[in-house]
Amino acid sequence: MKEVLHLFIARFIVVYFDDILIFSGSREDHLQHLREVCTTLQWEKLYTNSKKYSFFMMEVSFIGFIISAHGVSANPTNIEAINSWPQPKDIHEVRSFMGLTTFYRRFIPGFSSITAPIIDLIRLGKFEWTKAADKAFEEVKRCMTEAPMLRLSDFNKVFEVACDASGVGINGVLNQDRHLVEYFSEKLNDMRRRYDNYDRKFHALMQPLCH
Repeated sequence: MKEVLHLFIARFIVVYFDDILIFSGSREDHLQHLREVCTTLQWEKLYTNSKKYSFFMMEVSFIGFIISAHGVSANPTNIEAINSWPQPKDIHEVRSFMGLTTFYRRFIPGFSSITAPIIDLIRLGKFEWTKAADKAFEEVKRCMTEAPMLRLSDFNKVFEVACDASGVGINGVLNQDRHLVEYFSEKLNDMRRRYDNYDRKFHALMQPLCH
């Protein structure tokens, strides 16, 4: 799909496996974008399921997100699933919980630092639910219930990046016009924990930009 539609990607479409999201600034542009995409799919003998497509929508649910002209928010169904998740009883349940919450890490400031006790538990290779892991578990759930709406990026405008580092992880915030675009975080490995404060902060500056 990405090869067939590569001329349109990032200009006015997003492709995720066989899902296509077409975004436009006006009804006229949207109609033209639809023509271009549909013509290309027809030429390549690729077909859509008439029961699954919608046109001219002001708000759509797409791969776990709610997207509109106002911004991007987490799907309420998944937020409820995270909030009602029972305390894990084994490593498999811990990994499942982390898999879902990691998908929404951009909504949570300091996600990697918060979840560090849970990640450490997974790396042990055996299940041992600690007080620190339980505190992180509840904190992630709380953060998800308060997850903000993220601003859609406008690559014609200036981005602002703020970052910080601690002995556990690095954190970054991407803003545009004083509106939140995305949070970034990364848990430091053993080698980077030994960096001096200057090098940790430099790493904290570089990683969000590379991301």
